[in-house]
Formats: sequence, C-alpha cells, structure tokens
Amino acid sequence: MKDGLNVEVQRHVLSVYVGPAKVRGEDTIRIKAGDVHRDLHWVNRVPSVCTTLGSKKFQRETGLELIEKEGPPSGMGTRAVFTYRLSVEKRSVPPGRKESLLEALYGTQADVYRQLGGGEKFIRSEREQLHFIEKKDDQGINLKDE
Repeated sequence: MKDGLNVEVQRHVLSVYVGPAKVRGEDTIRIKAGDVHRDLHWVNRVPSVCTTLGSKKFQRETGLELIEKEGPPSGMGTRAVFTYRLSVEKRSVPPGRKESLLEALYGTQADVYRQLGGGEKFIRSEREQLHFIEKKDDQGINLKDE
C-alpha cells in the first residue's frame, strides 16, 4: 500500500475524529471504514483504509490504541468498525501547563482547507464575495450604517 494513502487516512482521522474527541474530553473513538472511504471520496480503496486503520504504525503515529474491531470476518469492508482508546501521552500536555480549547482544536480542519485549495485560497475567495454598500449623503460623504 502506498504511504500517501496512509497519510491521507491518518490526517483525516486526526482532524475529523481525534481532534474533536479531545475537545469533548472523550477517551474512545469509533471509526467506520466506510465513512472514512466516503469522506475521502475514494473509489475501491476500502482495503487500504482498513489496513491503515488496523496497523500498528497508524496507532503509534496517531496516539490511538485499537481496543476493538467489528465487521466482516475478512476485516475488510465498509462495515468494519475500529474502536480506539486515545493514548494518555497524546491526551496529556506538559506538566505545569494547561491545554486551551483552541490548542486542542489545532489542525482539526486541515483536511477541509486542503480540499478547498488551502486556507489562503479559501480566505481570498471569501473576501472576493464580500460586497459592502456605501451610503453617501448629498455631498458624496460616506455615512455610517444605522
């Protein structure tokens, strides 16, 4: 399996599942392979998703611990569900320092911005859609909105 696919699955899981679960203070996460496959808009790559979600490397790099796997006997399919425990070392922050809610959200929308062409492109397109109506008096002086 290509490393690029592994990385895409990992990024998606971190942004869509792990980040929000950390913010909510959850200890476990359930991930359905078919949901990940659909969210990434892939075709015929369910085995790659399942292999990645079950791999030790994935668990190590995401800070997840696989505690249960449900689904078809082959372990490969859209109905395969992986339940993970968020590792203590990934949930904790350095001693003497509290993690803010903003820090817990860091990176959670990376996939969204990537799909939109990057954060800068997204912001630029949003700005281009803004239209401000200027009100002027009889002498052409701008008036404030009331």
